[in-house]
Amino acid sequence: MGKKGDLSNFEHGMVVGARRAGLSISQSAQLLGFSCTTISRVYKEWSEKGKTSSMLQSCGRKCLVDARGQRRMGRLILADRRSTLTQIATRYN
Repeated sequence: MGKKGDLSNFEHGMVVGARRAGLSISQSAQLLGFSCTTISRVYKEWSEKGKTSSMLQSCGRKCLVDARGQRRMGRLILADRRSTLTQIATRYN
């Protein structure tokens, strides 16, 4: 990964829009402030796969508890603030 991190979906869209408007890679890089490599990589990905979002947003461990479970756990904790982790886990399960 580079020093600046990943581009947002909006920045991906700006790159594709600049290239579709007829700007060259170097003109797009100068206008948007990204490297020529980034411009060509994003535009190539868009032209081949038709997507502008980064797949890095979907990597990593998935949440074990959904939103409903989070709310339920919050209610359990608020009901008895002094309960231990094992007590909360047994009540939750």
